[in-house]
Amino acid sequence: MQIQPQPILSHPILPVPIKPQARIRLPNDWNPRPYQRPLWDYLERGGKRAVAVWHRRAGKDDVFLHRTAIAALTERVGNYWHMLPMANQARRALWEAINPHTGRRRIDDAFPPSLRDTTRENEMTIRFINGSVWQVVGSDNYNALVGAPPVGIVFSEWPLADPRAWAFLRPILAENGGWAGFGFTPRGPNHGLDTLNMARSEPTWFSEVLTVGDTGVFDAVTLARERRELIKLFGPDQGESLFQQEYYCSFDAAILGAYYIREMAWLEREKRVTRVPWDPAVSVHTAWDLGIGDSTVIWFAQFVGREVHLIDYVANSGVGLSWYVNELRNRPYAYGEHVLPHDADAHELGTGQTRIETLRSLGVSNTRVLPRQAIPDGIQAVRNLLPRCWIDAEKCATGVHALKQYRREYDEGRKIFHDRPFHDFASHPADALRTLAMGQPKDRTAAKLIYSNKGIV
Repeated sequence: MQIQPQPILSHPILPVPIKPQARIRLPNDWNPRPYQRPLWDYLERGGKRAVAVWHRRAGKDDVFLHRTAIAALTERVGNYWHMLPMANQARRALWEAINPHTGRRRIDDAFPPSLRDTTRENEMTIRFINGSVWQVVGSDNYNALVGAPPVGIVFSEWPLADPRAWAFLRPILAENGGWAGFGFTPRGPNHGLDTLNMARSEPTWFSEVLTVGDTGVFDAVTLARERRELIKLFGPDQGESLFQQEYYCSFDAAILGAYYIREMAWLEREKRVTRVPWDPAVSVHTAWDLGIGDSTVIWFAQFVGREVHLIDYVANSGVGLSWYVNELRNRPYAYGEHVLPHDADAHELGTGQTRIETLRSLGVSNTRVLPRQAIPDGIQAVRNLLPRCWIDAEKCATGVHALKQYRREYDEGRKIFHDRPFHDFASHPADALRTLAMGQPKDRTAAKLIYSNKGIV
């Protein structure tokens, strides 16, 4: 098989195993639209970091998919990932998605089956005839992915992804000379906006915002209908803000169904998300959310009068409780209570111990496990707590993003919200703060000498 580039390509073609009776041009039966050319040309010239903030249905993923096909088959043999916010949504959103213009699966358009050695449906993985591998993955388990490290990553719907994924993966690409692309439509002023602003300040990064006014994808009649229907569904204020978000790339729109939208907006308006120094004279209390094979999160809080100072934050996944104990021990804080959710009393299958017993065996005492409580009651408790909070903007940045993102589950088909929270990277930070709100410690002022070089007592 001979793989030939379309005329728009200028890079050399690397040799791959060929079948003489077949000829494939890459990109396969596709060319970038005029407004897509700046991003395409940047990547074609070997650009390593790109942020494309484009309106809905502008073809972000198509550009990155076809560009990945060229990179994997003609430039560099390696592993390539297309990362969505959650692994369980990747199948529907990308792997099985149909291109409405061709009637074929989008992955079949970008990666013709004749160029593949194997396709593993269960793993959402394609191995190409030259040895490159392309895989659809989720940011919710980025540090649990096995195999050789990637040389190219596409972060799709980046504002909804776990922001720690890029922090974890960027050293890999820096070491191996790989590339990364971020394609998204805004979802409020979160880490997506931070990434865009950072890219704008870096001369080697590509950054671009394209609205419907820039692309001409939708005509005036279609846009008027979209605006009208969104307003009918969500009311004049939120409907209009969603329209501006989806089609004009506004970062001002609130996250649809966000639980703490008013409280977080008020905290930022009042400049309460700022530098919040540790006060050595006041005990530091911790509030936990414990994941099983999932993220564990700890908030560090000081109660000063009626104020709650959130001074620090720890989150990780795929590590044992000893890792978190070391994080406590490596900080200079004088600890008060360590408040944990009800499942800290659950017995682990491997050891037969409860996690509270494991923590105590590691030197963490003065612990309190909350009884099981209704989620709506805990959400209301957080709403009552947040107006009393000051939050350290740097140390708690990931937690702040999560609190903005924490939202109700939305049924796209029925156009209704469910009563339950949507489970994604924001769930664990929000659950840990709910632990703090429902289990506020009684000893709120006096610091105790409970830290020593021998451990936490």
